[in-house]
Amino acid sequence: MAKQKYRLEVLLRLKTRLKRKAEIALARAINELKEAKDYLEELKKQKEEIIERWKEARKEMRSKMDVGGFVGEGNVHVNFLRKLKEDEEEKEEEIEDQELVIEECETKVAKARQDYIDAAKELQIMEKHKELWEKKIRDELNRKEAREMDELGSTIHQLRKWRGEKSLIES
Repeated sequence: MAKQKYRLEVLLRLKTRLKRKAEIALARAINELKEAKDYLEELKKQKEEIIERWKEARKEMRSKMDVGGFVGEGNVHVNFLRKLKEDEEEKEEEIEDQELVIEECETKVAKARQDYIDAAKELQIMEKHKELWEKKIRDELNRKEAREMDELGSTIHQLRKWRGEKSLIES
């Protein structure tokens, strides 16, 4: 008897591929989230550097003005300080925008994780179905073999009885 082929093998392979794709999508989403968080940290460092430069420039301006500086020189320092403040505000806006990007990435990760879980469950269901199918086929084959063995034993017994031979049990 030819071995039976699992009829849903194509669907099982499809579920395996879908799980793999979901796994890859999850990995990419996690990677994007990590990169977004790293960029946020970089922006925060840049903002801190601007604040430090602003503090240093203010100290420098104060020390020059205490010694006695020119009026035009004070305007240059004030303009420089103003520009640093503008840079700080721009960085703050970039940080807020990046935090929104991080929230979007976290949403993507959550969706990708759920998709992966769903795909894994579907694959697991298909694998369990295949196992049960194989068990059913094995059980049917065992029953058929047992039935054939019984028929064979019965036939041998009938032949011996017909020939007048004694069975091993009777001897």
